Amino acid sequence: MTAEVVFREAAQTDLFEFYRYIADQAGRIRAGAYIDRIEAACLQLAEFPERGTRRDDLGPGLRTIGVERLATIIFRIDEGTVVIGRILYGGRDLQALLDESR
Repeated sequence: MTAEVVFREAAQTDLFEFYRYIADQAGRIRAGAYIDRIEAACLQLAEFPERGTRRDDLGPGLRTIGVERLATIIFRIDEGTVVIGRILYGGRDLQALLDESR
């Protein structure tokens, strides 16, 4: 069974920030291609929603998955729906960022 994938507003904002940063550093074409790959990784969770690493230390039911060692997708499965909560640069302190956003 395929799950629905939804992006929270914070995750959408994260994608826009990734795009702006990469576009400034490497151009719009590369930025667009990278964002496409991140979005594809998110949408693949519809087929395999329990993929990734459980991170109950960050919050109950949270999971993370890395994309090209540069980004971390933070999500949870909520009644058959994959909810993408954040998409963050891989080297960031996830606990601190999640505490800030609460």
